[in-house]
Amino acid sequence: MNEKILKCLYDIKFSLEEIDSFFGGKELIYEEYAVNILLKLAIERNLEIIGEAMSRILKEDSVFPLENAKRIVGLRNQIIHGYDNVSDENIWGILINHLPKLKEEVNNLVR
Repeated sequence: MNEKILKCLYDIKFSLEEIDSFFGGKELIYEEYAVNILLKLAIERNLEIIGEAMSRILKEDSVFPLENAKRIVGLRNQIIHGYDNVSDENIWGILINHLPKLKEEVNNLVR
């Protein structure tokens, strides 16, 4: 794995850790997320970073072994370019259903 890809993987890892830190180890509750504008913006910013890092990885290696890599880039594009179509429910679903798997994949790759 080249240095550029490794740096991007660490960027993804740090963004995932930052998202986790926003909840302080507490149970994730949608209603608390939905009314907290600062939390939503911070999470979206980290998702943008994750998507941009993934885009850079795919430019280096178009078949890089991360599940949903292209969908992660697509989410980044949606947040940035289609910001008015980003729903709280969609982001919440990603937080609950997809980020734990991505975190596991990235941690395995950086070891």
